[in-house]
Amino acid sequence: MPFELPPLPYEVDALEPHMSAETLKYHHGGHHRVYMDKLNELIRGTGLDARSLETIILRTADDDRKTQKKIFNNAAQAWNHTFFWDCMSPKGGGSPARPFARQMDKAFGDLDAFKGLFKKAATGQFGSGYAWLVLDDGMLKVRSSANATPPMVDGQTALLGCDVWEHAYYLDYRNRRADFVDAFLNELVNWEVVAMRLEFQLAQRPGRLAMR
Repeated sequence: MPFELPPLPYEVDALEPHMSAETLKYHHGGHHRVYMDKLNELIRGTGLDARSLETIILRTADDDRKTQKKIFNNAAQAWNHTFFWDCMSPKGGGSPARPFARQMDKAFGDLDAFKGLFKKAATGQFGSGYAWLVLDDGMLKVRSSANATPPMVDGQTALLGCDVWEHAYYLDYRNRRADFVDAFLNELVNWEVVAMRLEFQLAQRPGRLAMR
C-alpha cells in the first residue's frame, strides 16, 4: 500500500496567529505531500513499499547510493512532518503538567532553562534542520539535526521536534527564526502529547529515565 498524506490534527487555520493558514496550506499540502508522493515513486517495487517509514529510514540512513539517499530524505521528511504536526495544538503552550514537569525540571533545571536550550539548538542550526527534545540512553536531552535527519538514526527517541526549514516559518516571520521558535515554545507546543510519548517509552522499558 502506498503511503498517504495524513490529515492535520486540527483545522488549517487553528494555529493562527502564531502559524498562519497560508503557511500550513503550503507546508502540509505542498511540501509534506511532495515528500509522500516522491517516496511512493522511489520505493515502488523495491520491497521497501511494504515497510514502515521507520524501517525505511533506518535501512537507508547510511547508504550513500544516490537512489537510497533520495529514499532516505523523502522518508525522513515524511516522518518528520507528521511528527511535527502532532507536536502542536491550538491550545498549546503554557507549562507541562506534572509528573512530566518534574521530569523536565530534573533534566534541565526548570522549564525556562529547557526553552533556552531548545531555542539555542533551533536558532543555532545552520541552514535547514530541526530542534529536538529526545530520550537518549535514559536521559532527556536537547539537540539539533541537519536537513532531514531524525533522532532515530542515532538511537534516540524523539519526544518534541520543531521544523526550522525556512518554509516552516518564512511566510509568517520572514528571517526571524528566533521569533518563530518563541511562538512554537510559548504558544503551540502540545505538552500533553510530548508527555504521552515519554510515558509510552517508560512503559516499554521501566526505569529508563535517568537522573543527570
